Amino acid sequence: MMHDTTLSGWMQTLVGYVRSGQPDLTNRQMALLLLVYLTPGPHTVRGLAQSLGVSKPVVTRALNTLGALGYLRRERDEADRRNIFIAPTDMGAEFLEGFGGLIDGDAPAQLARHMRHATA
Repeated sequence: MMHDTTLSGWMQTLVGYVRSGQPDLTNRQMALLLLVYLTPGPHTVRGLAQSLGVSKPVVTRALNTLGALGYLRRERDEADRRNIFIAPTDMGAEFLEGFGGLIDGDAPAQLARHMRHATA
């Protein structure tokens, strides 16, 4: 089966992620995190909900978790204080760098570095 190699690689990535001791993110949380980091902003709850095809409360719950972990933050729009943008953080970038290393197969060192920063 042609997909066996891809699925095996994904399995190894996920096993490495579980072993890393990092917080278990749901698929929605991971998708939201990746959208904010990999697509041009500014990002709003409404726009992120539309991109994911979910309701705004679903995005808000995911943002609460990701914000508590320090991976994303909410920022007021200085031009219109009623608007709130979702912004990346250094800690979130480090987490995704480590996760990307898992995908590339060189993650143990990257995740170890991230875990040291997160607990410091």
